[in-house]
Amino acid sequence: MKHFLTLFLVMTISVIQAQESDRKLVEQTVNYYLEGGTNNDFETLKKAFHKTATMKYINNGYQEVNAIEFFGKIMKPGPKQNRKTKIANINISGHAASAVLEIEYPTFTFIDHMNLLKIDNEWKIVNKIFYRKMHDKK
Repeated sequence: MKHFLTLFLVMTISVIQAQESDRKLVEQTVNYYLEGGTNNDFETLKKAFHKTATMKYINNGYQEVNAIEFFGKIMKPGPKQNRKTKIANINISGHAASAVLEIEYPTFTFIDHMNLLKIDNEWKIVNKIFYRKMHDKK
C-alpha cells in the first residue's frame, strides 16, 4: 500500500507539473497576440496563430476570415497602442485549450475568446471570436 501511495503521488505531481508547463506555454502564445497588437508588431502577433486560424465575428452579419491575413492587412507599424490587456481565464484539457482575453481601450473593450491546440508540441490559436463592449459614457 505504501508503494502504491508513493507511485500515486509521483504520478499526480507529474500531471500537475505538465499542466503548469502547458499553462505557461498557453500564456506565452496569447501574450504573442497581445504584445504584438499593443506594439503594432505583426511578426510577434503572427507567432500566436496557426496558419489556417480563423476569426469569426459579427459586423453587419456573420463574418469569417483567416486571422493572419486579416491582421496582416490592418496592422501598420506605429506607436504603441493606448490599451490595457488582461488574460481573464485559461482552461486546458489535454491538447485543447481556451483563453478569454480583455483588451481595454478608452471607449470600449474587446472580449476575445481564443481556442488553442497543441500542435507538434507547440500551442497555437486556431480560432478567435470576439465581442466589442462599449463603455458607459460618463
